[in-house]
Amino acid sequence: MSGILFHKYGGEDLDSYYPIRPECQADVPKVRFKARAGKTLSARRWHAAFSEDGHLDIAKVLRRIQRGGIHPSIKGLVWEFLLGCYDPNSTFEERNQIRQQRRQQYAAWKTECQNIVPIIGSGKFITAAIVTDDGQSLQDSNRDSLDQGWHVDGTISDKKVLQWMLGLHQIGLDVVRTDRSLVFYESETNQAKLWDVLAIYSWVDNDIGYVQGMNDICSPMIVLLENEADAFWCFEHTMRRLRENFRTNTGMIGVQSQLSTLSQIIRTIDPKLHQHLEDLDGGEYLFAFRMLMVLFRREFSFVDALYLWELMWAMEYNPNIFSLYESNSSTSDGRQVNDKQLKQCGKFERKNVKTGQPDKTSALSVFLVASVLETKNKKLLREAKGLDDVVKILADITGNLDAKKACNEALKIQKKYLSKRLDLLRFLCVLMDIRSLLL
Repeated sequence: MSGILFHKYGGEDLDSYYPIRPECQADVPKVRFKARAGKTLSARRWHAAFSEDGHLDIAKVLRRIQRGGIHPSIKGLVWEFLLGCYDPNSTFEERNQIRQQRRQQYAAWKTECQNIVPIIGSGKFITAAIVTDDGQSLQDSNRDSLDQGWHVDGTISDKKVLQWMLGLHQIGLDVVRTDRSLVFYESETNQAKLWDVLAIYSWVDNDIGYVQGMNDICSPMIVLLENEADAFWCFEHTMRRLRENFRTNTGMIGVQSQLSTLSQIIRTIDPKLHQHLEDLDGGEYLFAFRMLMVLFRREFSFVDALYLWELMWAMEYNPNIFSLYESNSSTSDGRQVNDKQLKQCGKFERKNVKTGQPDKTSALSVFLVASVLETKNKKLLREAKGLDDVVKILADITGNLDAKKACNEALKIQKKYLSKRLDLLRFLCVLMDIRSLLL
């Protein structure tokens, strides 16, 4: 639908963009998001935010997104900016050059993978193992590979290649389960596109590879961006934010640092609830693992999850994100901004910049989980007698959360948390001053 029509009929039905299979209608959470004229970022307002040569007024765009999300017709395009794929200060020509370079890079990686496993890029995918742990081919008993008429000669001895091949069938099994209610994934070609992107990402990021849950993060990019390479880079930039959540080596789960931060937040703003959860053996809040791991994909409908993500990314936006990613810097968090750039930050990030909050584990998603716990405060204190009760109470939020309200509550909790931490810091400074006088 054009921007003009959207402006006139802001409350349009979104089913035409993400149709649900008829037999799944009763099983999916109710969609709460509505595109609203004057609030939601429309195609017309999106195009009007660019200068003649392509510079984007990102501050204006962020304000609109934070008010009412993004219209489905332009979500993929806007997400590329929110995720740092492109610099809003670049021109149309500069971005086109970057896009072409990235497509070529993706094509090179895909060819590299195809040379090892030719089913990649064929429109098909595998759901059965193709090699043993010691590198022996299993294709004689693997109908998926036999149907494609290819095989692996000899034993796989290269450690990286073997590790990658061992995970390909798990990606396929997860792809089959991904967003099954969407008509989009009735197509094997679309499922194979998701498999290709995840398989190639696991080849490129061989440190972490593929971990279950990445399919839930990647799926919307496949739906929103028609070009496979563009979808890959959108997912890759999303993983720059989230990849540590999926780290599973050294006996630790990567998301544990965020769960620890969540525990600190609740202990600071609601000590009574924190102590209750501790008494129930809920220390470090592992019951919130799934929410943080896949960013509430299971608690919202597909439409509302997308709305939640773009609200979060807009609120967390920092104008230095593109240059930070391009430099691959690990020494800076990108929050050194001047007054002009501060106006280009999202609400959440602006507060972090002003207070000098450096902790990368304090993502908006952590405060979002804290807001959910606070909304269930009374019920948790009154009814939760064990961790099973906690999980059951939190499960009740599925399909009942309002994304915008939840984000606004998260901002309030962030403000309260930072204020209490500042008060504590001042108190400690006073104690230190008193101690120095006594000494």
